[in-house]
Amino acid sequence: MTWSFFATALIVVLMPGPGVVYTLAVTLGQGLRAGLVAAAGCTLGILPHMAASILGLAAVLHASATAFQVVKLAGVAFLLWMAAQVWRGAGTLSVEGRDAHATAWRLVRDGIALNLLNPKLSIFFLAFLPQSVTAGGRDAAWHMTGLAIAFMALTFAAFALYALFAAFLRDRVLSRPAAMAWLRGGFATAFAALALRLAFMER
Repeated sequence: MTWSFFATALIVVLMPGPGVVYTLAVTLGQGLRAGLVAAAGCTLGILPHMAASILGLAAVLHASATAFQVVKLAGVAFLLWMAAQVWRGAGTLSVEGRDAHATAWRLVRDGIALNLLNPKLSIFFLAFLPQSVTAGGRDAAWHMTGLAIAFMALTFAAFALYALFAAFLRDRVLSRPAAMAWLRGGFATAFAALALRLAFMER
């Protein structure tokens, strides 16, 4: 089941989601270093979901309609806020390089919040992590922790590749005002679409 977990994990981390869009936007606006910091923030946002799955709290989130809706709606609100930030070209998500001095803390904070408020991650860990270990085994918790850490490493590696790709295109894009306007609208639309998808997500 371990290989099945990693195969599923690879699909999950490579699929464009909030973390990917965030990493791309930050990299295009502020460069590769900032993009890697943003990727690290998104990766750290996995930690609460990992802990919740290992401690059994993810099952509570899945079972409680109220808890699930609270987390989901908070995630929707945050994604819409991100969409507005991109559209206005403000904060860490300025894709025109106007906020080049955004602190690493702000980049990490927003990245953590993106994944922290994504209930899909808790459901993913609840669905796949326990199946990848021997039920009742004495080292089950350590095995689950190891798999979750490996998932985080895979996530950071995938996001870093997205950042490298965006950094490669950055100079070409920044020199074209029309392209910047298109990117700003595209990223804003992407965040809004992710918010809409999350809003209709069921447990």
